[in-house]
Amino acid sequence: MRPRLIIAPGKEKALQRRHPWVFSGAVRRVEGEPQEGDVVDLVSASGEWIAAGHYQQDSIICKVLSFDNQRIDADFFKQRLQSAIDLRRRLGFFDSAETNVFRLVHAEGDYLPGLVADWYNGVLVLQCHSVGMHRTLPLLSDLFRQLLGDRLVALFDKSGATLPGGGHDGYLWGREPEEWEVTEHGNRLLINFFEGQKTGFFIDQRENRALVQRLARGQRVLNCFGYTGGFSLAALRGGAEYVETVDISKKAIALCERNVALNFADAPHRGTVADVLQYLGSPASGTAPFSFIILDPPAFAKNHRALQAGLKGYRSINQRAMEALPDGGLLMTFSCSQAVSRDDFQTMVFTAAMNAGRKVRIVRQLPHAMDHPVSIHHPEGEYLKGLLLQIF
Repeated sequence: MRPRLIIAPGKEKALQRRHPWVFSGAVRRVEGEPQEGDVVDLVSASGEWIAAGHYQQDSIICKVLSFDNQRIDADFFKQRLQSAIDLRRRLGFFDSAETNVFRLVHAEGDYLPGLVADWYNGVLVLQCHSVGMHRTLPLLSDLFRQLLGDRLVALFDKSGATLPGGGHDGYLWGREPEEWEVTEHGNRLLINFFEGQKTGFFIDQRENRALVQRLARGQRVLNCFGYTGGFSLAALRGGAEYVETVDISKKAIALCERNVALNFADAPHRGTVADVLQYLGSPASGTAPFSFIILDPPAFAKNHRALQAGLKGYRSINQRAMEALPDGGLLMTFSCSQAVSRDDFQTMVFTAAMNAGRKVRIVRQLPHAMDHPVSIHHPEGEYLKGLLLQIF
């Protein structure tokens, strides 16, 4: 018999709406002695079975795997992985000649909370955000090899920084160089699985980079928090007059410049190592003015406790960008903070516009790419918020 979490009276409503997270405050008592990562049953105060999931010693005490009373075994995980793979096939990702990098498993959006799997041209990079999923990696590795067959070259575990106590990133199966080449919308990119952020690249912005490519012709583009240059390559491919990539990381800018050279000869591009806020506040920097600015910062608000400080950071960089743009200029701005709601983000942009003394109109809402599905029961999965703005 599995250990059980008895849910306090009145606290089962979120579970009845199939929300996949159980917070520790909702648990009246624990029956049995579950270890970190064990599968546990969730039971109402009246004894009714509700769900089963991975137990963890955290504020989110359980991530639900199933609301059906079924075995959580190899067949269960195989069916969930097959469903995720089938969706990407249906969306055309496995057959694209121009793009061979995409998300194959998106945690709660694919009903596998705690698991991210990103496809990099034959290398599948797994990232676990729960001990339960990390303990399942040997099984998942075998299943991916069965389901992906000859398409799969190697499996890489990038869970070290996401688990309690850390861990070691490395290959689970197969062995490839640290750097690997992928293609997105015809642009070639070098990926370093060991040192790169997230699983190696920001795959979620693929469709927004395609939009930049459409809008960049003749523009002077400033790509802030540019990392290894995804937006910069899109702008150059789209015919930008000039592109500058700014990031505080020397390694990121070095790889960005290699990516630019891999795709273009004598590109009108400059890589700059700088703090973005300081850079935007210095009119003498670079080759301003720019007609198109992209702000894709890291998560300024990691949780709700940091929300106000995070919104202040977003407001500062957006205000500086608005002040730097000429009339009619474009600003593409994002927040990847799950704690920041879409309303919070839009209110922040409004405040930045008022502080900058600029008129602003929203041209388009910008979500993450469609290989990042969101469960209707888990709105927190819609973590990326973006706006394309015109400034006057």
